[in-house]
Amino acid sequence: MPRHTKGYTLIELMVVVILLGLVFSITAPRFRDAVLTDNLKSTTRKLIGKINELRTDAIQKQEIHFLFFDLESNMYWHGPEGMTPEGRDLYRKERATYLPQGIRITDISFKDRDKKIGGEISLQFNKKGYVQQSAIHLEAEDGREFTIVLRTFLPGVKIFEKYIEFEDL
Repeated sequence: MPRHTKGYTLIELMVVVILLGLVFSITAPRFRDAVLTDNLKSTTRKLIGKINELRTDAIQKQEIHFLFFDLESNMYWHGPEGMTPEGRDLYRKERATYLPQGIRITDISFKDRDKKIGGEISLQFNKKGYVQQSAIHLEAEDGREFTIVLRTFLPGVKIFEKYIEFEDL
């Protein structure tokens, strides 16, 4: 082979491909977690799942269930009817779900009642799965907002990718 011929050997190309593969395998999970995972959307999905679970349990077990929110501590948990204060604290400690950092519940609005912007709030699911019409407002630290609307007699929830008041529905 003449000395003036320029190019890369197969071994050099294989080393470059292997190094690129290693770099990609190390950075891809971080890229996915940082860019593709959206805490606001995943928190919204988890909360909707809990709402649907409590509604179904209330109907199947013919029991009243509660979903509690603590807006200052940024968490929620569930429990049955008739809990003592001690039982409620125990449920809170054992079953509380904390919202991810950067996500918060700004307020919970009720149809024909005042908006709650702080403290502890509860939603009651009766034996038929009914819940008072309400809207749960979630916000990310980047300013994006979601609204989860619970309808009294209809199963499921409505989701809006913005802050919605009852007057706007």
